[in-house]
Amino acid sequence: MKKFFEIIDLIVGTINQTMAVVGLSLGVLLAFINVVLRYGFDMSLTWAGELTNYFFIWSALFGAAYGFKQGAHISVSLIIERFPPSFTKFFLIFANLISVIYLGLMSYFGYYLVIMLVDFGEMSVDLNIPMWIPHVVLPIAFALAAYRTAEKLIEVIKTDSKEIKLFNEHEVIINEIKGEK
Repeated sequence: MKKFFEIIDLIVGTINQTMAVVGLSLGVLLAFINVVLRYGFDMSLTWAGELTNYFFIWSALFGAAYGFKQGAHISVSLIIERFPPSFTKFFLIFANLISVIYLGLMSYFGYYLVIMLVDFGEMSVDLNIPMWIPHVVLPIAFALAAYRTAEKLIEVIKTDSKEIKLFNEHEVIINEIKGEK
């Protein structure tokens, strides 16, 4: 069973990283090309703005899903780090559980949004593609983020309360500075 979850973890991580990097790269490249065409040749691609927005949105959502695994999201730990380790563990379990539920609901409602857009047959203005195509990112990215948060939840549950270490950016910076000298 552990091997199965390692493979799933690798697949989810690859999807998140790839979509975040490709979306960002293509968005920047397309925006750059459109700026060069506009100011250098007095013409532009009318559909480039809309597609650039979709690339950046997809990149941000898949990047956010990746951030759950890395623990890169903003958290305020100033208060809970002052409490006993057992309370800190309880709070982290509670916070991760709420996050899994929220992300799961966002994926669920994103799925129904896509179904509704398919039924309506709405088309995008500039790209002239069905609107469900750019919105399909919602159920996928939120489901992957929920999976990543569930992984974190299980990790916190399995960790002894005395061994839980909260990520403090200021400590990382101080350690980096000390390590350089």
